[in-house]
Amino acid sequence: MSRILTGILALTVAACGGGNGTQGTVNPPPVDTTPEITVAQVFTQLSFNNPTALKQAPGDSSRWFVGEQDGFIRVFANNQTTSSSDVFLDISGVTQTASGGGLLGFAFHPDFPVTPEAFVSYTRADAPLVSYISRFYSTDSGQTLLASSEEPVVTVLEPENNHNSADLTFGQDGYLYIGFGDGGGPGDPHANGQDDTNLHGTIVRIDVDGAAPYEIPPSNPNAANSTCAQGYGSAPCAEIFAWGFRNPWRLSFDEMTGKLWTGDVGQGNWEEINVVEINQNYGWSVREGAHCFDPAMSCSTAFTDPITEYDRGDGVSVTGGFVYRGSEISNLVGWYVFGDFGSGSVFAIPQDSAAGVTPRLMFDTGLGIVTFGQATNGELYLMDFGAGTIHKIKRAP
Repeated sequence: MSRILTGILALTVAACGGGNGTQGTVNPPPVDTTPEITVAQVFTQLSFNNPTALKQAPGDSSRWFVGEQDGFIRVFANNQTTSSSDVFLDISGVTQTASGGGLLGFAFHPDFPVTPEAFVSYTRADAPLVSYISRFYSTDSGQTLLASSEEPVVTVLEPENNHNSADLTFGQDGYLYIGFGDGGGPGDPHANGQDDTNLHGTIVRIDVDGAAPYEIPPSNPNAANSTCAQGYGSAPCAEIFAWGFRNPWRLSFDEMTGKLWTGDVGQGNWEEINVVEINQNYGWSVREGAHCFDPAMSCSTAFTDPITEYDRGDGVSVTGGFVYRGSEISNLVGWYVFGDFGSGSVFAIPQDSAAGVTPRLMFDTGLGIVTFGQATNGELYLMDFGAGTIHKIKRAP
């Protein structure tokens, strides 16, 4: 793993031979342009209970929203002296929080609050466990979401209590994108990773502005097929945008390029970051990252490799982030910034990197990085799962 340079590069000066005794200089070595960053706690009077998501509503810089695993979304004023938060949504009474479950993500409708809807990813303690993507409405001009207004949009039966549905986000095309894990268990025991007749191990794309509960975008790879009720079908699911994932924990779009990024949590050796493209297969569970996972399956190379990856020497559970589009760290613009939940490391790569690029270690935070958040002005934040605190990515002093 590359480390950022910490010293000042010395200019090399060489003496020229010759009778006149004049001296020439050799061009200095290229300067490492890797941005130097740090993190600093902000909103220091606030903390949250097992946070899973951090967002601002579209075009609204006045507030922040934090999702908590036990079924709350909380809201607070975007002011560093803020000392309290309010309940924006409470579905704690139906949310199952064991293992990898709970309230795992949420997304505002792109026209919120004019279109007064938000979509929430959570697991419900039904029998068996079920992942819900549900629509909730605001009846008070975006101040809260009404729990009793819930309309389930997508439901998926879960064979295990981990690797459930996690994140969701809207694309510039207006469609809702949802990441689903492989159904859980070590080594994909249910063989879902390469089975496109269910929604496990996929990224789904649906149109939530059409007929209820959703319509299929006509350009989806399997758009002519039937939808997969409760996540399962008899043919490749019409909802699928891309597949072959293990646990795509966080999704984000780059507002400048339109690229969709995700961090896919590995099994035991490799953590990966993918640029997700339509109708591509990212390999799990034949491959882990760019490497053979199951030699008995011939380790086919007919898959899309990650844009970057790292091994267990650098982390144990990747947390996908965002392409930085802020203004406070000029030489970080255009870098995809992400982290690791276990090691607390923050990494980055230029967003236009070729596949296989080595990630740059930017900073060791010592935090349990569970999620990143991007402000409406492009600045980046992250949250510590254990302490429930918010930290901002800043230029190193």
